[in-house]
Amino acid sequence: MIRANSSIKLNMAKIGELTGAAITALEQTAEALHTEVVQAQVVPRDTGNLQNESMFLDTSESKNGKVTLVHSTPYARRLYFHPEYNFKKDENPSARGKWFEDWEPGGKNADFAPNAFKKFYRRLADL
Repeated sequence: MIRANSSIKLNMAKIGELTGAAITALEQTAEALHTEVVQAQVVPRDTGNLQNESMFLDTSESKNGKVTLVHSTPYARRLYFHPEYNFKKDENPSARGKWFEDWEPGGKNADFAPNAFKKFYRRLADL
């Protein structure tokens, strides 16, 4: 009978550092997505309120792994879920309903968020 003993020492300081880097990378990824959506000119725009003043990043739950890109206007949901509307294209030539669709799974930019997170996390964690 062979016996073996082992002990593991966790480097809690490094684990905390990596956790902090992940939180910051998540927030930076969401901000990059916000910028990407605005630059793609897909949000319907009349006065600019829906895209600018009323579109913001909520990071209150980032420590739990959740960030949210929020539209705070009461009409945002109606515009988002009705792509059949005839959106003005003066300000944003690609304006449409479901403007986040390109960045969702299966969309043409679905790899944007995972790649951005990876880039930010590697830089922040010195990996």
